[in-house]
Amino acid sequence: MAQLRERDAPLTEQAAAERTLAAMPTDPQVARAQWQREMQVAQDKTQPLNGMPPHARQYAGDPKGSPEERLSFDHSRRNFLALVFCLMVGTAALPHILMRYYTVPNVRQARESVTWSLFFIFLLYFTAPALAVMVKYEVFNVLVGMPIDKLPAWVTAWNKVDPALLSITDVNKDGLLQLNEITIGGDIVVLATPEIGGLPYVVSALVAAGGLAAALSTADGLLLTIASALSHDLYYKMIDPSASTARRVTISKVLLLIVALAASYVAAQKPADILFLVSAAFSFAAAAFFPALVLGIFWKRVNGFSAAMGMLAGVGVTSYYMALNQPWLRGLLGITAPIELWWDIQPISAGLFGVPVGFAVIVLLSLFSPRADARTQALVDHIRYPDTRVDLGER
Repeated sequence: MAQLRERDAPLTEQAAAERTLAAMPTDPQVARAQWQREMQVAQDKTQPLNGMPPHARQYAGDPKGSPEERLSFDHSRRNFLALVFCLMVGTAALPHILMRYYTVPNVRQARESVTWSLFFIFLLYFTAPALAVMVKYEVFNVLVGMPIDKLPAWVTAWNKVDPALLSITDVNKDGLLQLNEITIGGDIVVLATPEIGGLPYVVSALVAAGGLAAALSTADGLLLTIASALSHDLYYKMIDPSASTARRVTISKVLLLIVALAASYVAAQKPADILFLVSAAFSFAAAAFFPALVLGIFWKRVNGFSAAMGMLAGVGVTSYYMALNQPWLRGLLGITAPIELWWDIQPISAGLFGVPVGFAVIVLLSLFSPRADARTQALVDHIRYPDTRVDLGER
């Protein structure tokens, strides 16, 4: 980087060097993990394509192979199911998603909104694997076997964007493209698919713009939810109930700025890849909110104390498991004890342990606590059946 700056190199070269520098490991553990991943990819690409090639396997390893391969298959499948559980339950408990339904005028329209939301989420989760299959079909049946000098224009175009995302090397120098001579990054598939299908390049730009809009929408929803919870639920409800509306709005804006700066600082530290950070958020949401939401609506025995303790217990177990096994958190907290995975579940799916703990704590504390009063039970009936006429008393 210093040499590039001294000779005033083009900005494209400096940007490429900065990306390379940013991708370098930050400590020996990360370097070892990255080396092992790249070595595994290189070994997979050297395997013959007869039988069950790596790209056609549902999980890592082979259920009919050696003991090590069977163990790898079992671990991969187990972690996949754990991650799906955390994403599913976490989505149901994310507070910034639940707040979206507050904008409708009545409960009936809220339920219709939930139905349509689930339908479009289904379309997203259903079409993503279908898109991957169609791209693989195009690569295997059209791209593979073509002369290197006659490859489609989209290959050259995306290779110029970033060779790390798409590169082709004629290893055996026969002039024909084999499958093992292609390196395609997962991040390039969605953006390159329009060009692969023959659509103009502008469609890829629209896809990128849509992804950016979705990211910004999620970010502002989260920031508003956090700032509102701190300013209204914490400050107004617990610290200063007599605060004016103007003061509460001002505090909410200040907290919004603080939370945004704190999130930017954490993101700048690059503690992990985006997959881990997002999935960790889903795990925390699942462990903290899902048991309290489900039992609070469908079980009248729950009270405020047991719900709060269940939330704390779920978050505590999830945080403990992540801190004990996630490399960046281990380094931040100075943990030197050996990594101990429970049933070989990766820390990205720590919510798998927090959710049942939250349920158990809420149920046990509720059973040993007095029942809720009649007004609270009537409120629960009103939430479950909005058309029920009940006397809720003073709000």
